[in-house]
Amino acid sequence: MPIRPIDIARKLNISTSALRHYEEWGIVPPVERGANGYRLYTEEHVAYFECIRTLNLGFGMDITKEVLIRVQKKQVEQVMWQITEQQAMLLQDKISTERAIQMLETKELELVDKKGRSRYMSIGEVSEQTKIPSTAIRHWEKMGLIAIPRDQENGYRRFSASHVRQALVIHVLRRSIWSLEVIKQVLDDLNHNHVERARQIAQQSLRNLNQKSQFQMKGIHTLYRLLHLLKLID
Repeated sequence: MPIRPIDIARKLNISTSALRHYEEWGIVPPVERGANGYRLYTEEHVAYFECIRTLNLGFGMDITKEVLIRVQKKQVEQVMWQITEQQAMLLQDKISTERAIQMLETKELELVDKKGRSRYMSIGEVSEQTKIPSTAIRHWEKMGLIAIPRDQENGYRRFSASHVRQALVIHVLRRSIWSLEVIKQVLDDLNHNHVERARQIAQQSLRNLNQKSQFQMKGIHTLYRLLHLLKLID
């Protein structure tokens, strides 16, 4: 039995115009029309719409579009690995955020070698340890977010523990919801060894990541139901 757009809209708490937009974007299957010109939605369409709503919360609309277009092409393996990749990225964001919080709660930041002498890290070592791409760190340097001194003999960047902490904080805040202005204010605090605001924001970022993880689980649940309905998965 065909389902009216208004009934779907009420069920999902969205507008009927949103349903039309999803159809125009090609992320739901084509919709037949009755003799009166009205759209004739089916349970399959409802499952797609539910997927859009939940996937968007956890993965964003760009990923949601790509996933549902692939579902229509029956590219199940690609869909599964794309979702897995996004979850792996979220896990890495969580690890980076926890590392930033740890460094913000650590009073002794100095890097030392085996003999107890102060040491510095190269940009490659920082990238390997923090999983932040070297290109991102260089970009932040050009933006003026972080200033890294260079070795006078070879010209290489010399990262102290304080610089590593700054890089982690920038990474965490850039990956979250914080504006560039907030990031600059937090970095200014760190330059004056005031860590409280940075710690609070990093902790809020971690809570946001935990919530996003829950949203992703809900999205995966509705995605599984859609794939099962389409008989694309057991």
